[in-house]
Amino acid sequence: MKKLALFGGSFNPVHLAHLIIAERAADALDVDRLLFMPCSVPALKPDDQMVAGEHRLAMVRLAAAGNPRFRASDLELRRGGRSYTVETLTELKKKHGLDRSGLFLVIGGDNLADLLSWRAPEEINRLCRIVVADRPGISYVGRVPGFIRDLIIVDTPLMHLSSTDIRKRLLEGRSIRYLVPPAVERYIARHQLYRG
Repeated sequence: MKKLALFGGSFNPVHLAHLIIAERAADALDVDRLLFMPCSVPALKPDDQMVAGEHRLAMVRLAAAGNPRFRASDLELRRGGRSYTVETLTELKKKHGLDRSGLFLVIGGDNLADLLSWRAPEEINRLCRIVVADRPGISYVGRVPGFIRDLIIVDTPLMHLSSTDIRKRLLEGRSIRYLVPPAVERYIARHQLYRG
């Protein structure tokens, strides 16, 4: 494998905007593989509405099915505890024998502003190229940490879609059709997830 992109998050649940971001990033970076990696426990924003990792991983697998470049990874779930990106990147770099030019971290514009509060942000930048998926209403002026000299910005459609909103709709008994892949919608219904 020559190029690998990591797209991590809670994926609670995964939705269509995640898939669009991943597809745009995979195209722009010309990667061989893009890993969707559900975290075990978010390091910065624990979520009391987060369903079990096995469900989030299953939904990501369903969402990624059919795209030859997409894979779901259980690396952080298997490791357990708080999920730190620097540890994940270190493991991926070692496992796949990649140098910095072949390893990418895909994050949202909102995450770029928080990057300095992540564990070892400068080491993250040494391990990989950081890729920002443009998000609605985010300005990058003065938000790029000084140690990032080669930030890649991938243009993505402006979509106001969030896992939080999807969970709220489910709790209220409203439809999530066209917000998540049909297989994910069926999985959520079958397992009665996010119903309160």
